Amino acid sequence: MNIVDVIKSETEKLQEKIAVIDGNEQISYDELFAAVDKVADELKTYGIQPAQRIALLCEDSIDYIIISLAVLSLPAVIVPVSMSLSIYEVDDILERIDVNALLSDKRKCIKHGSLRVFSDCVCEREFFLYQRAAKKQVPSDYYALNPAFIRFSSGTTGKSKGVVISHEAIIQRTNAADKGLNITSNDIVIWVLSMSFHFVVTILLFLRRGATIILCSQAFPELLLEELKNHRGTFIYASPFHYHMLTKSKMLSPHMLSCLRIAVCTAIKLPVDIANDFYEKFGFQLTEAYGIIEVGLPSVGRILPDYEVKIVNADDNGIGEVYLRGKGMFDAYFSPWQSKKQVLHNGWFKTGDLGRLDKECFLFLVGREKHIINFAGMKVFPYEVESVLNQHPDIKESLVYGITHPQYGQLPCARIVLKNKTKTSFDINDIRKFCYQRLASYKVPKEFLCVARLDKTASRKLKR
Repeated sequence: MNIVDVIKSETEKLQEKIAVIDGNEQISYDELFAAVDKVADELKTYGIQPAQRIALLCEDSIDYIIISLAVLSLPAVIVPVSMSLSIYEVDDILERIDVNALLSDKRKCIKHGSLRVFSDCVCEREFFLYQRAAKKQVPSDYYALNPAFIRFSSGTTGKSKGVVISHEAIIQRTNAADKGLNITSNDIVIWVLSMSFHFVVTILLFLRRGATIILCSQAFPELLLEELKNHRGTFIYASPFHYHMLTKSKMLSPHMLSCLRIAVCTAIKLPVDIANDFYEKFGFQLTEAYGIIEVGLPSVGRILPDYEVKIVNADDNGIGEVYLRGKGMFDAYFSPWQSKKQVLHNGWFKTGDLGRLDKECFLFLVGREKHIINFAGMKVFPYEVESVLNQHPDIKESLVYGITHPQYGQLPCARIVLKNKTKTSFDINDIRKFCYQRLASYKVPKEFLCVARLDKTASRKLKR
């Protein structure tokens, strides 16, 4: 099975319908598939083969969708790379996932020996293809999975891993999610999220159902406001940060969202005040979704019919560890390799979340077991930021943690111990600059506190 073939088949009668709008550009389903085939043919001439891992570094755009579908149709495997990452982080992904090629429209990440591609093709942007020889022998199980995506996640250990998702899993999880979203060809989707983090369940589902997707993430909120004037959006899938901005914007009047049939909030827990403010302004209730890379989108308000949830080790208040199972589960972890069977507990996935179920089986999340910091829906791994801070010539050791924030969920902050104990001050701008050169901007601590020492356990591990 191939998800691109499924999309083509399901939209066969909608070829003239507009598939994607991006500012002044738009493309119909017929034009989209023609472009996909043309890009796929060119990639074949460069030797891109089935199951090869292709890192994609591209701004959210029509081009992003065309290239993604082209890679999937080969069928090669997409490794999404966020535009916010530093050069060091991009290189780390190339090594850890041992990619066969990098497709990039980001000039600062162009590697020596890269080829300019798609110049005679349909893509508006300038793209470069960097091919590298894979160094590791991947398990034979990898090829048998029919892999489509490898996405980063915290996995079950708090350490970032590559989550392998097959074509079959994508088809199952988009089917499962649609039992809550109910997408149709009449929907006009307002898109504000990053495709490098949100694509598998959402964009591919929207295309399967023949919806029209309006891309607004590159110039939010100005482009969103403009598009809402031109198109009567019926569906928004966004984070609490976006809904907060929409609520506070004086340029957005309540009637501009009058055609909405559903507004889904995802990425981080929806603060009550944002939900209340949105309802007060627009008279429309936000629907909270619960998505996990390894599982899909098991919850839109309540657990969807294709999923099961259980609470393990619950306390007297019914709060315990959240486990899930259902259709479209991930297929393996890539680095280091672990099959789904090795990770799951009798078919159940341990999410790392703490929650409870009410009498109607609505799931309420109350926190995380892990120490991952969730900044506006983007995951920040403390150990990763600490490893960068500890490379600074003036820093002996560090501790990165999150503090609660009403709009962003959590802010990453850091306590640092200086090597020179006689120093009473430090150059915060120098440390920030050091971090920005090596980390995505959202990972850089927003506050720094200099301390004499960090508390540790008996085994000399940091107390978090």
